[in-house]
Amino acid sequence: MKSVSISGSPRANVGKKDATALRNAKAVPCVLYGGKEQVHFSALFADFRDLLYTPHVNTVNIDIEGKKYHAIIQEAQYHRVNDSLLHVDFLEIVAGKPVVMNIPVKTKGVSPGVRAGGKLNKKLKTLKVKGLVEKMPDTIDIDINGLEIGGSVRVSDLKMDGLSFLDASNVTVVSVQVTRAVAAEAAAAAPAAAKAAPAAAKAAPAPAKK
Repeated sequence: MKSVSISGSPRANVGKKDATALRNAKAVPCVLYGGKEQVHFSALFADFRDLLYTPHVNTVNIDIEGKKYHAIIQEAQYHRVNDSLLHVDFLEIVAGKPVVMNIPVKTKGVSPGVRAGGKLNKKLKTLKVKGLVEKMPDTIDIDINGLEIGGSVRVSDLKMDGLSFLDASNVTVVSVQVTRAVAAEAAAAAPAAAKAAPAAAKAAPAPAKK
């Protein structure tokens, strides 16, 4: 998993007035916890573009006046109206201590159900995973080469060494649904098949008498 580096400045005050002043200066109030100490700091809004506004997941190397920390983003808070970034919580990575991360889901292969006219439906874009950071993959790759129409992959079907999936086990991650075109085609073919069956039975030779 890749890491992104940001530089931070310590916060002397942590009140609402100070937070507003930071945002006006295009900086984001932040807090780092989970290690030996809790650290309040700020970082420029521009530093978060490669962290939050990307489909990829990264760890973060934080440099606060020469003190270095390795962390992951635990939570980001946004303005309800204009969606601007208000606050970021970081969780410090501690050796041997598991973390929880949302890892993007990626499909691999070609579904025979899609080839037959079905529609691939990725119901979860990310999966909540618990494990050591060094075990965390960049993506959760799901093989769909055997997925027929009506088939699905659930959380319970996924297994990765050293990782635990925290979403409900019965939740569908990926499925192949019947499209209207396929359903209509099947409905149109059903009467023809029903008529063909008696005709085929009549055309079949009678069994020989013993």
